Amino acid sequence: MQVGDLVRVTRASIGIPKDSLALVEAKIRENRDFAGVQPYEIWQVYLLQAGRQRRYLGRDLEVISESR
Repeated sequence: MQVGDLVRVTRASIGIPKDSLALVEAKIRENRDFAGVQPYEIWQVYLLQAGRQRRYLGRDLEVISESR
């Protein structure tokens, strides 16, 4: 996943239904080097239907269309 990708939110949250479409705006944080902690990425996305920004874990996003 990278900035500019079109993604689908695979997890419902307050005010945001499952399968909402969004554009990836930025990678906020990545954790890959700590022993005993499962790796994760936090992405800032712009939700197309809601018209606002939100942060999600990478595991809660599915890439629909990749930017080049």
